[in-house]
This record gives sequence, C-alpha cells and structure tokens, in this order.
Amino acid sequence: MDIFEAIQNRRTTNTAFIDKSVSEEHIEKLIKMASCAPSHFNSQPWRFVVITDKNYIHQIGKIAGDSMVQLMEDGRFWKQYNKYFRFSEDEIEKTKDGIFIDHVPMVLRPFIRTVMSETGGKVLAKLKVPKILGKDEEELVAGSPMLFAISLTKDEYKKDELPGMYSLISMGAVIQNLWLTTTALGMGMQFISTPCEIPEKWNEIVTMLNIPEDYEMLAIFRMGYVKEDMKRPSIDWKSSQRKSIEELAYRNKWGNNIINS
Repeated sequence: MDIFEAIQNRRTTNTAFIDKSVSEEHIEKLIKMASCAPSHFNSQPWRFVVITDKNYIHQIGKIAGDSMVQLMEDGRFWKQYNKYFRFSEDEIEKTKDGIFIDHVPMVLRPFIRTVMSETGGKVLAKLKVPKILGKDEEELVAGSPMLFAISLTKDEYKKDELPGMYSLISMGAVIQNLWLTTTALGMGMQFISTPCEIPEKWNEIVTMLNIPEDYEMLAIFRMGYVKEDMKRPSIDWKSSQRKSIEELAYRNKWGNNIINS
C-alpha cells in the first residue's frame, strides 16, 4: 500500500477487532512510525504507553462505558454532537460532512431523527438506552487487544503559549502516522473519547497508567486487526464523505477559486 492509498483507505474502526494479539513487530513499527512525526525544534514532546495487559484494558473499558452512560444521561452528548448527525443520503450529499447514521435497529428507524436529539435523549434515558450503549462501548474497548495512550511533556504543552500549540500540531502528526501505519498493517484504530470529556474519569486512567506529574495525557486509542465482515454495533455510522476541494481551499486569498479557469 503506497502513501496515497493509505490516506484514502484510512477509517475509524467502529467495530470490534479480531481476537488476536498485536505482534511485537507491529507494536515496534507503530512506535517507530509515531516517532517520525515532525516536532518544533525536534523537541519530540510526546511519550507513549502501550497497554496490552488485559486487566488494564478491561478497567479502561469499564471507565469508557460508564463515561458514555453519564454523557448521555446528563444531556451533554446530545447538546455537543447533535449538529454532526446526518440521517439520509440527501443530507450527506448536501453537507458532505458529519456522520451518516445508517445502521440502527429496525424499530428505531422511523424515529431516528427524534431519537438522536436532545429531546429524544431524555426519552432514551428513561428507557435505559444509555446503559445499553454504555455496555456496547465497554465491550468494544475491553475486547481490544491493545490500547495506545499519548502524553505531552508540560515543558512544551503550555496551553496559553505558542509551544502548547506547536506540541498539539506535533501530536496531530503522531496520530496521523499511527492511523496510516495501522491502515497499512491491516489494523484498525479508534479514539476512546468518552472518558476525556469527564475529568474524574480521565484521571482514573491517568492514575492507572502512572502518568508522571510533568506530563499531560491527552489521547488514548484502541487498536487491533480487522476484517471486512466484522459485526457492526447496533447503532453505527459512516463518515467517508468529504467536501470538494473548491469548498475547502482558495487560491492566493479567501474567496478566490482554487481551480484555475
């Protein structure tokens, strides 16, 4: 797979992974490729924790599932993310962004637009649907063969100063390198986002992984090997659509058509 194929084939993995440990060769390859990311003055502000211990993975899965339940029950999930939900091919064609919720239980399909809203979220909470989805989240994370946590040194990651921005740009390059490497290796990757939205839950993971005081843990991903026919979650989506280059870019100054006439 060449670099262009890897970029175009990169996807977030919403399904479970194959029940197979990630090889030591591939773990070393992932770290090596992550370390090739650019950084300001070659500061290399990142450090990684590769988690393969099943006990730790199961604990983090429980934290992720509990976080999902809390975010959905208190309404934060719906308030924050409802603007990204798309429910039809027509909407996708019109916006070319967001997530297309194309896979839902048959009984919910006629009501999915209402269900996936702040008002519908309150109904779902009464029906204990957040607990069901939280359990799905827990099982996805807990069943992963490997997790990959990224921290930045606080010597560089200064939130209100330029080095903080530079280090975040660098971490973005690290993440892209990891995503392209997993794609090339026949692996999948998904951001475990729910715990980082609840500080006390995030701190549980930070403490578990023994992250030093002079580092800030900013992201954790699940990784594993994939195959095309893996069962999709009960509620799932696609997000492969992209805006046209004419919508995304301009030539010389804002508003000028990028395509030369």
